[in-house]
Amino acid sequence: MNEIPAPDVQAPPVAVEVTEVARGTAFVQSLERGLAVIRAFDAEHAELTLSDVARATGLTRAAARRFLHTLVELGYMRTDGRLFALRPRILELGYAYLSSMGLPEVAQPHLETLVSQVHESSSVSVLDGEDVVYVARVPTKRIMTVTIAVGTRFPAYATSMGRVLLAAQSDEWLDNYFERADLRALTRYTTVERRLLRVLLEQAREHGWALVDQELEEGLRSIAVPIHDPDGKVVAAVNVSAHASRGSSESIRDELLPHLRTAAAAIEHDLRGSRR
Repeated sequence: MNEIPAPDVQAPPVAVEVTEVARGTAFVQSLERGLAVIRAFDAEHAELTLSDVARATGLTRAAARRFLHTLVELGYMRTDGRLFALRPRILELGYAYLSSMGLPEVAQPHLETLVSQVHESSSVSVLDGEDVVYVARVPTKRIMTVTIAVGTRFPAYATSMGRVLLAAQSDEWLDNYFERADLRALTRYTTVERRLLRVLLEQAREHGWALVDQELEEGLRSIAVPIHDPDGKVVAAVNVSAHASRGSSESIRDELLPHLRTAAAAIEHDLRGSRR
């Protein structure tokens, strides 16, 4: 798939404005604002000015300046006096969560085995709100126009792993999800009709797998199965992604699903062992 050329003009940072809502007495608003400053930076906005950060977060320039310089002093950011950017130390914040899970370390060797068998990329993700977040990945050739790495987020409704994870939730949870979810067509094939999505989730729940055909990105098909913890709860999903030219949805399902289920079972076996 051809790469999408980078635009000549950088798009404005995505707004992560801090909203004023009722909070408990133990809530620390300054921490919320500091995290909003960190979230203003992403792959498309690796370097931002003070004005960019203030605009993205809704903070005053004075408040944004204090947070930015605090993060610089703590080693989480760097600056040349005008532009600010995250430093590698910021990874410590996410690594604390990943290392507490144990899942990425357990899954990685099984992903490598799976990829060597099917010659396609494989990933593990968890559900975070309305998105899936990648926590482990073994790529082969690049078949997407965006780079996927640990920490990448995608809308759950448009991904095979997301549908597996959504299908594992209770009906009450899904009712709330569909009330708040922003269902947008990412390609001409994306399913955004709520009733149809509920049917697809019921099928994923019944069959134990989900296949998405070019709904996240045209030319890309992906199939996923759940990963259960030792108590039987679905805690993650593992997928295999393939270019549509590899074959029909049915042939991809028939060819890849057995390997995928074997990998998921191996990960679950090791998770039980790690608990012991």
